[in-house]
Amino acid sequence: MNKWIRGTNATVISIAVIVIFIIVTLFLNSLKGIQWDLSANKKYSLSEQTISTLKKLDKDIKVTMFTGGTSTDEGIMYRDIRDMLNEYEKRSGKITFEEIDPNRDPAKAQQYQIDQPGTIIFEMGDKQKKVYSYELFMQGQAQGSYNFNGESKFTQSIMGLISDVKHPIYFLTGHNEIPAAQIGSFRSSLEGESYSITELNLFKEGKIPDDALAVFILGPQTDLDAKETDLLKEYVKGKGKLFITTGYSKDMQNMKNLDDLLAFMNVKNTKSVVIENGRTLYNNPLTIVPNVQFHTITNSLADSGRVVVLPVASSLSTDTGNPDWKANSLLKSSDKAYGELDLNQLTSNSPKQDANDLKGPLDMAFAIMDKDNKPKSVVIGNTQFLADQIISEQGNRDFALNSISWMQEFTENVTIRPREEAALQQAFIMPNKAKMIFYGTIVIYPLAILALGGTIWWRRRKG
Repeated sequence: MNKWIRGTNATVISIAVIVIFIIVTLFLNSLKGIQWDLSANKKYSLSEQTISTLKKLDKDIKVTMFTGGTSTDEGIMYRDIRDMLNEYEKRSGKITFEEIDPNRDPAKAQQYQIDQPGTIIFEMGDKQKKVYSYELFMQGQAQGSYNFNGESKFTQSIMGLISDVKHPIYFLTGHNEIPAAQIGSFRSSLEGESYSITELNLFKEGKIPDDALAVFILGPQTDLDAKETDLLKEYVKGKGKLFITTGYSKDMQNMKNLDDLLAFMNVKNTKSVVIENGRTLYNNPLTIVPNVQFHTITNSLADSGRVVVLPVASSLSTDTGNPDWKANSLLKSSDKAYGELDLNQLTSNSPKQDANDLKGPLDMAFAIMDKDNKPKSVVIGNTQFLADQIISEQGNRDFALNSISWMQEFTENVTIRPREEAALQQAFIMPNKAKMIFYGTIVIYPLAILALGGTIWWRRRKG
């Protein structure tokens, strides 16, 4: 009788403990905002700036991460991004997070125009913001560590979606500029940064619209008209900004009016194409990987070890004689490069440097300020780096967008300190050791526990 009572009590207590555990678990799971982050650098905690932003959400935001690749580094990268986005989802019922492998779901990747793995899409209604995984990681201060800047980028994207402000910019047309179909990714990136794009033909309009924050002149193949140049000079001398990309064209030797516009801002098109005899990409001396110069535009590229790739770039120079304008170099070739002035040499399989060619190092991009040190223009001696096939290479997209943000004097809406993470520690185990660990943990230890439990049960039964 006593044994039956003791057995019943033990059963009731066990059931009660299980029920209490389930109730407590369900209760704690319902409290989404309650958690304890015991990690060393609080990697699972969101900042007050982010929490405040999430509280303002009144519309649903869908976050989609397109993964890809199976290397260890990519696994660490996606793990950090996934953990961070899961925190956003926990903190706000307005955010949903989904992860998609574009190899398994190519239709979805095509729908979102994904041009590389590691793309994160923030979507609210018909508005989108794209974040690229390579933007989120940079070298840490400690040996073998890295910084993860995901929270800052993600929160900026959310703030951009909930803001209704649009920044009007105009793309100049009428001179065989690079077609819109070839720079769809670049245009999409600009629209994701809250720019509204309108094409502008000055022959038709006769003036630059009053709301234009900037005019883009992207790779004209024929010269501007003198009246257009005068309008653009007055525009940039006032409140306007100019983003200009030049490069090789059959008519580049005769673009006097475009040259006049550049000279007005202390920049000279040298009419030469850069040939790199030093470091080259794919052994192609016309595909330039320039040295990034110290500047606000390029600092993030240098910090993350990314470069800019310029196919068939022309060199630029500056004349510091005009105190009203100051041009700072952004990209420079190696000292082994030279500027080919005889463009017929480009069709040769082996162009050679002669005495008339320009000696390296050569400048290929300038950031221009006025006499009040206000950003006014960015001039780049290449247009093809904006093309859909090239813009996703290394730091091309960031270089373009950083240049535009600097020119427009747009500062980040929110600055959140990056988290420094320790490098993943890997242990390399020999096959015989791996077998010992497998049999020890899967076979020997469980059997030993079963044997011990059986022995205790048998002794109690006999005793």
